[in-house]
Amino acid sequence: MKIPALRARIGDWDYYVTTLTFEQVDKYVSKIDEQLHKSESLKDLIQRSITNNYLSIKEYILNQPEVFFNSLVLAVYDDYPDWQEIEFKFDSNEIYQMGLLDFPGIHKIFPVDGQHRVEGIKAAIKENPQLKEQRIAAIFIGHKNNNEGKQRTRRLFTTLNRYAKPVSLDDIIALDEDDIVAITTRYLLEEYDLFTGKRVIHTKQKAIPPNNAEAITSIITLYQANYELLKVFYLEKYDKNPTPKAITNHLKFRRPNEEIDAFRIFCTNYWDSFKEKISFINEYLIKTTEPAKDYRNNESGGNLLFRPIGFLPFIKASLVIYNREESTFEEIFNKFNTLNFSIDKNPWIYVAWNPIEKKMIMGSDSLIQLLFIYKYDRSLLLDKELQNLKEAYASKISYNGNNLDKVLNEII
Repeated sequence: MKIPALRARIGDWDYYVTTLTFEQVDKYVSKIDEQLHKSESLKDLIQRSITNNYLSIKEYILNQPEVFFNSLVLAVYDDYPDWQEIEFKFDSNEIYQMGLLDFPGIHKIFPVDGQHRVEGIKAAIKENPQLKEQRIAAIFIGHKNNNEGKQRTRRLFTTLNRYAKPVSLDDIIALDEDDIVAITTRYLLEEYDLFTGKRVIHTKQKAIPPNNAEAITSIITLYQANYELLKVFYLEKYDKNPTPKAITNHLKFRRPNEEIDAFRIFCTNYWDSFKEKISFINEYLIKTTEPAKDYRNNESGGNLLFRPIGFLPFIKASLVIYNREESTFEEIFNKFNTLNFSIDKNPWIYVAWNPIEKKMIMGSDSLIQLLFIYKYDRSLLLDKELQNLKEAYASKISYNGNNLDKVLNEII
């Protein structure tokens, strides 16, 4: 095998940059075996690190016309390839980093970075051999099969994998062109009046600073709310409840434009009802100066929907109600409009708001969701949900009596 390459150096590594066909990856690149460890158990540990994620990569290769990958980092050992340098002149400059990598003998090649990509490629061309001429960038490094060489390659292996970070949710929301929720969230941020301008804030955490007088929610919380809307949209479109795996797969590949448009309409219809039927949301939208000032503060806490800890559970609760009773979003929000959302009032005290320390209480999302449904119509709660609500609420307010039902009825 002879392949054109560029030769370069970084640190104390000489390396070669080239491309390989999927067929060459399948034929010549092996799994890591004895190259990094002598111990059978340690070799097994390395192999077990290759999870079923390679199947997702296989599906990505088979189903995404715009498939693209980072370079594989491959180690060669036992018999180093020959480097045949080619002199290249350009504008009177001589360049010597170009040439051919020649593998005249039996070489062993294994991935230092890209094990899952290698296995995904192998699985993909087994299913669709026509992909064998596709090419992926590859970086070859040298590896000596002795203790010093194994230690050096193990260090590179852990360095490349330890510091390779997964794509952040921020990046997905801002850039992902396959994730239908990200696409729709960007549309809402750019075109929908409730979420344009400073009405949605970007923060490192979901929480919004109490002194922010503009935003109704955060970008991450808005994405998560639209994610919940996708579950209902999926149910209506495909007539079946989506599993977490089904939703994850649904977000990996760009949906047809017709479906993206339909989901955008579904979301805008939901948010239209939200802003039109809940009076204080409508009032917030009309205000031009510091519209959130009256709804979020350090003194009384403000309005629960202007806190991510209340916003997302409210969205979830409204969708549970939508699925369990034959009501429109307009009807649901119209009924919710009569309820009290002040954080310093029951039942939110000691659930979402600490009136003594005057700060939010984290970790109550599930209870808040159940309380919203209970306030709307307790008959919509399943027996298990009602029991969970009672136990969680009694714990929050430190209730030790025997008549929690009476307490709930009195304060809600």
